[in-house]
Amino acid sequence: MTPWEIHAIEVSNCNCAYGCPCQFNALPTYGTCEAAVGYKIEKGFYGDVSLDGLTAGFMAKWPGPIHEGNGESQIIIDVNASPEQREGLEKILSGEDTEDMATICWVINAMTSTHHETLYKPVSIEADINGRTGRVVVDEVFELNVEPIKNPVSGESHRARIDIPQGFEYTIAEMASGTAKTQGTIKLPNNTGTHSHLCELHWNNSGIIQS
Repeated sequence: MTPWEIHAIEVSNCNCAYGCPCQFNALPTYGTCEAAVGYKIEKGFYGDVSLDGLTAGFMAKWPGPIHEGNGESQIIIDVNASPEQREGLEKILSGEDTEDMATICWVINAMTSTHHETLYKPVSIEADINGRTGRVVVDEVFELNVEPIKNPVSGESHRARIDIPQGFEYTIAEMASGTAKTQGTIKLPNNTGTHSHLCELHWNNSGIIQS
């Protein structure tokens, strides 16, 4: 197993209600799971290959809860990545060189039956975790915009966080509202004003690195 590690910012959106039942081992709000994600790697490596400064995107969709399988997924990697960086990042995001059940990428890969061809495109990511705002643009694939959840009475921004000490994606994430517009192979027609979260990721082959 090739040693790897990444410290990244994640901007994620799915079709569920705010908070996402998956975070509580519950069934998805509307029965299906549809998600778009952006990753901005601040520091990282795969073996001897640096992954510093790279970006990536991800789309996935399941006809039911993730644990029932039969999903489809697609990885998008920064067009500026070298061949060696592409290989390393693709292996991380597809759950390879990772202990069983250690990361969300491993779980997604195990529950996916249709793996669309990896794309190499510009992936632009803006994220303010504490401000609960973000934007992910993958040329000709998807655009994701994230904003704070609004109080339905006052219209003021509402802040909520989820803390999962033993999670396989993050430890603490800020909850937000997101809308994804898709143009690629995987369509996400139901992701308008739905669950989003922003968080820091610190992973290696064994999962979350506890700091």
